[in-house]
Amino acid sequence: MEAATAPSAEEFEALKAALASMRNERDEARAEVAVAKAERSEDQALIAHLKLMIAKLKRETFGVSSERSSRLLDQMELQLEELEASATEDELAAEKAARATTTVRAFARKKPSRQPFPEHLPRERVVLETPTACACCGGERLSKLGEDITETLEVIPRQWKVIQTVREKFSCRDCETIAQAPAPFHVLPRGWAGPSLLAMIMFEKFGQHQPLNRQAERYAREGVPLSLSTLADQVGGVASVLAPLYQRIEAHVLAAERLHGDDTTVPVLAKGKTDIARLWTYVRDDAPFGATSPPAAIFHYSRDRRGMHPQTHLQTWCGILQADAYGGYNELYKEGRPPGPILEAACWAHGRRKFFELADLEAAQRKKARGEKPRAVYPKALEAVRLIDALFAIERTINGASPAERLAVRQTQSAPIVAELKEWLAAAREPLTGSHGIVKAINYLQKRWPSFTLFLEDGRVCLSNNAAERALRGIALGRKSWLFCGSDRGGQRAATMYSLIATAKMNDVDPQAWLADVLARINDLPSNRLDELLPWNWTSSSVVALP
Repeated sequence: MEAATAPSAEEFEALKAALASMRNERDEARAEVAVAKAERSEDQALIAHLKLMIAKLKRETFGVSSERSSRLLDQMELQLEELEASATEDELAAEKAARATTTVRAFARKKPSRQPFPEHLPRERVVLETPTACACCGGERLSKLGEDITETLEVIPRQWKVIQTVREKFSCRDCETIAQAPAPFHVLPRGWAGPSLLAMIMFEKFGQHQPLNRQAERYAREGVPLSLSTLADQVGGVASVLAPLYQRIEAHVLAAERLHGDDTTVPVLAKGKTDIARLWTYVRDDAPFGATSPPAAIFHYSRDRRGMHPQTHLQTWCGILQADAYGGYNELYKEGRPPGPILEAACWAHGRRKFFELADLEAAQRKKARGEKPRAVYPKALEAVRLIDALFAIERTINGASPAERLAVRQTQSAPIVAELKEWLAAAREPLTGSHGIVKAINYLQKRWPSFTLFLEDGRVCLSNNAAERALRGIALGRKSWLFCGSDRGGQRAATMYSLIATAKMNDVDPQAWLADVLARINDLPSNRLDELLPWNWTSSSVVALP
């Protein structure tokens, strides 16, 4: 065989150029793929962002469109979060790939406009070193034309400090009497924690649902070891100090003409197990019928759900109670009850939910896809949902009006819809047996028809009990964090703190800032001035400056 001849210099250069060209084409292809992927991710994130904004605007404009709207909004926010993160990753990958070649344009993502940072935040100016000579001609005669400012949001890690209060002693040289300033005020006897720290501990536990053991772990990582028992002592002491405010909020709530009532489960530790206890809430919210009384909420704890508990909570109260169909309230509705009658106002949201579940085709399909037995679906139930939704649409137009104005609109617009719904319920019920799925939903309305139609007689009545359900929402979220209460006393303390924090939120007050100021002042105020500390009388400008 003849030996292979080595390529000439010209052939080697040509081969080298061909390989370089192939590598460039490969890099360009990769860069173009990365740019296309980034553009696709941007489009998906933008679409998700617009859908979420449209859904929120519809919710604000038209109210809740279905029982699943809150859950769907949460899911869309999670989806947007993931798409935004993926789009940023793809954007960086596209820029990196574009830098590897000179023929592929870099990708610049068109993000939705960001709101400016709040004006109240302090600004720290970092001025970069300016050039001393012109980069073009080398001249040193530079004149400032202006400046460009790029703002970056930053956070300073939490700082701990120990406040040393020094009390100097003096002796009188004439009579040898020793003089000294009085001991400093402490929120708790022999206290070691300042009011801001106590407020943070309480708000983290009852407002952010962080148990004390998790707080202790976080404080230890920050270099401040505090034992669980030490923190627990502070919780018990603060709840005792704040008890007078709870009593004043309770008196304010029970002075209302109309209340929202509801309850939720609270697991409580028992011997070798957990029992199912209850937290009850009663909410005063007069804003829907134009009253100016501040809103407030109180909570009560009980070991069980016996009817004696709401009867005890409301034994001195009479008025309109908006609640669900719990049988424990029935004693409150009896005629001749002292000190006066309580009128039952049923919740249309509960009534609508029963029909909505029967007409929820999507939920049935999802169960079927998972291999579960789907609930029977009755498309006929959508007619009831449509009529009840029409009532809610009318209510949104008169929210905040006076009772007389609300009643006039209801008599002219809502009453015909209620009459149509009553006829539909009777016609739909007649051919069905008692075991039919839709009959239970119909019976729920028909058996309580006077309570459901009370809103046509009194302009103060709301259509739903959502105010009480909103007050209980935080407890439902907290159960996932703290799992159970440690004792009945713990449940009672939780009821006190939930009342204070929920009332502060309802009055648009920062609960932690309010608690810190209250704890700094409450022992210095006489009992006849404690009303100054109630959330609706409190403003951030009244905060006492702490050392």
